[in-house]
Formats: sequence, structure tokens, C-alpha cells
Amino acid sequence: MGTAGTSTDAPAGERRQLINVAYRLLGSLAESEDAVQEAYARWYALPRSRRDEIVSPGAWLTTVTGRVCLDVLGSARARRERYVGAWLPDPLPDHTEWNHGPGTDPADQLILDESVTMAFLVVLESMTPAERVAFVLHDVFRYPFAEIAGILGRTPAACKQLAASARRRVRVARAPVTAIGQADVVRQVKEAWETRNIAALVELLDPAAVMTADGGGLVGTVLHPIEGGTRIAQYMVAIADRAPGLELLERSVNGVPGLVAQHAGAVMTVAAFDVADGRVTRIWAVRNPEKLGPWVRDA
Repeated sequence: MGTAGTSTDAPAGERRQLINVAYRLLGSLAESEDAVQEAYARWYALPRSRRDEIVSPGAWLTTVTGRVCLDVLGSARARRERYVGAWLPDPLPDHTEWNHGPGTDPADQLILDESVTMAFLVVLESMTPAERVAFVLHDVFRYPFAEIAGILGRTPAACKQLAASARRRVRVARAPVTAIGQADVVRQVKEAWETRNIAALVELLDPAAVMTADGGGLVGTVLHPIEGGTRIAQYMVAIADRAPGLELLERSVNGVPGLVAQHAGAVMTVAAFDVADGRVTRIWAVRNPEKLGPWVRDA
């Protein structure tokens, strides 16, 4: 990352960029924070003379963060095989919504754009660790392949091919609907859900829609995706029947319109949607309380 510099300390302002890189690579706020903390720990473990030689501490920290994330991704498959039910990325509230407690919650550092929508993050989950690192760093953050090669331990040409392979996976996914169009559909889903109107829900759901829920084994939920608009509608109404007093709120989830379910003032579920041609094609419902921290406001 260069030598003969005069910087003697890692600029604190780099943390925001590092959290944004790590979250897109890992999909987990806690793991992102750990990766960034590890990068800083390695920086401060360097002799002062070595730090003085580094021209760009930010680039150095990004490289180290990328390597740490690559290691985490490499072990994620085994960890997620032990995970109870489906694993989904951590949902992010709008900046005005999350819990601003003391300290440095990584959520308050994140930039919400198209690269953090739930639909996009789920596509990233389908990539190999190397593909994901190459694609995110190059296509999202515009890092040159020469620097990415140092993270992956491959040639720039090989990294370019990895990014191209990842790009093909992304192209298979349809371009996201505009927030305005999605907001209208999500609002109609909310109204139909509140009135237990199965017929209306079926009309709003694509016949081939899929609903995936993540409870992490800590709360009750379906362990396998529910397929088919009719089955999803029936399940949604059954949930409402079993939870009298459930309140549905329209909220931004990872930068696009979604729903938050509250019961007695507590956030129980955060739901993200993908919409095509005026119908919901995917629902991702995060119920694992360990992933809902940023949604819990201070008293």
C-alpha cells in the first residue's frame, strides 16, 4: 500500500468506510464490527516506524479488513450449517429509526444505498468468498484489481475474472423496483395483513413468491422457506390470528420500503420485500432478536 509516508496514526475517520465495506462483505453488523476492530488492532500492533512508512493508512486498513472478512466468509458455510433455520443478513433501519445508544454502534456508520438492499445482499450470499470480495471491493467501492489481488492472494487478472463471475450472478437478479412503486405495494400488503384478507394478499403476492424467515433458533418461526403466494398469505393471516395486538409499521428496511411488526411496543419482526410488476416476489422476515438491536429505541 506504499511506503515513505509521514502518517503516524490511522485516521479515525476511516472507520465509517471500513464498516461499510465489512457489512457488504459479511451481512452482519456484529461480525463487521469485529473485523474492523481486528484491523485497527493490527494497525496499532505495528511498530511506530512501520506505521510511519505507510503512505495510506486507510488503504492499509481496508486491505486488512478485507483479509479478515475473507477468513470469516471462509468459515461462514460451516457456521451457517449449524444455524437453526435460514440465515439472513442483519436488517438496517433508516438513520432516523435506529437506536442511538452510547458508544459506536456500527449501524450508525452505514450508508444505505442499492448495495445494501436485502435482495442484493442475498445475491451476495450466493457467491464464493473470493467472488464476493472481488465484486464488492471493485464494483461497489471501485478498488483497483491490483489492490484486491493483495487481499485475495491472486493475480489481478484472476480477480477480474472473479468479479465478472459475480457480476453475472447479479445480472440474473432483476433490477430493483423504485422505492415509490415498492412503497405502494408494501402499504397494500400491510392493509391486507391487518384485515386478515387472504384474497387481497394472494392478489398482491406473485404465485411463485417465496418467504424466508430467520429466527436463529431463539424465537419461533418457520425453519424452511414458504413457497407460493397462497401458502404465504395463509401463513401471514395465521400469524396475525395468533398474535392479537400485533402492530404493523411501514419502515425503511435496508434503504427500501418494508414492514416492522411490533407487539406491546417491542419489535418482533423486520420484513424486507422484493417487488416485480406490482407483486411481491420475495419476503425476508428477520425475527432473530440478536439481529434487531438497531431497531430497539432507548427508553
